[in-house]
Amino acid sequence: MSEKNEKHGMPGLSDTDIMAAMREMDGYIDITPADFREIYSFAYHHALKRLTRHIRASDIMTKAPHTIMLSMGLLQAAQLLADKGISGAPVVDQEHRIAGVISEKDFLSILGMDPQKSFMQVVAACLGNQGCLPTAIREVCVSEIMSLPPVTASPDTPLCDLSTIFREKNINRIPITDSTRRVIGIVTRSDLANVLGTFRIVKESP
Repeated sequence: MSEKNEKHGMPGLSDTDIMAAMREMDGYIDITPADFREIYSFAYHHALKRLTRHIRASDIMTKAPHTIMLSMGLLQAAQLLADKGISGAPVVDQEHRIAGVISEKDFLSILGMDPQKSFMQVVAACLGNQGCLPTAIREVCVSEIMSLPPVTASPDTPLCDLSTIFREKNINRIPITDSTRRVIGIVTRSDLANVLGTFRIVKESP
């Protein structure tokens, strides 16, 4: 397989497959396997672009996501995230309007840890008493460490735009808000990967 075909994302499509497909088509096709492969590649990527513009945030978001109250203490917030098995959540006010986002990175930062460190590096630092002072921060409120401004999207945001936001902002979740800034859903990197993975499965199916 050529470097160009690999660049276009054409795994598993051999010349034998192409010749077999061409023989099954009615009439005479005056193109080479390389031409066929090129057409298929461009057609697939055009279809992918069209579909990712057709799918909206509302189609893949988790509705009524877990949220953290703006006035909540860090201990309570950490316990909620741990109980729900999630690494972060939107922070909302009393009217459920988005106020910020809190995640593991924010907790690591206030604990004096580099958010880019691995879990075992964090454990090693805590055991070595290089930071990690949970007792001293128990009374700190979520509002004091949450990430600002919150990066959000509307329910009508196309999938391709969500992908761009994840890449450019380097975040793991996007709260979905209505016209009044109330949180109505959330899209995570996993949600995006699952949808794009479905496209890949369709492409690679015989």
